[in-house]
Amino acid sequence: MAFSSAGHQHFLQYENLLNKTKANFTTKILPMDFAFTKKNYILLFVGLSFMASGLILMIGGGSDDPLVFSDEIFNTTRLTIAPILLAAGFIIEIFAVMYKGKQA
Repeated sequence: MAFSSAGHQHFLQYENLLNKTKANFTTKILPMDFAFTKKNYILLFVGLSFMASGLILMIGGGSDDPLVFSDEIFNTTRLTIAPILLAAGFIIEIFAVMYKGKQA
């Protein structure tokens, strides 16, 4: 299938127009910015460690014999310290996600 001379001429004009247009535009390579920085990841792991330690402190306190009640479940560690650690962990996690460092 051969081009007619008018069709070929039109194609060459279009190709020249494209080349001129490409020469007018410069491509800019932008640096790749990640959503989280090193500080965000550190804060995330600190928050996770607070939450894990709070959950670990809540473990236990049961009785070996199911017919005997154990007051061990009502100690200060399980009722006060562990929930405070969990809440602090969640607050740190929210802060870690929302934190945006200084703009250069």
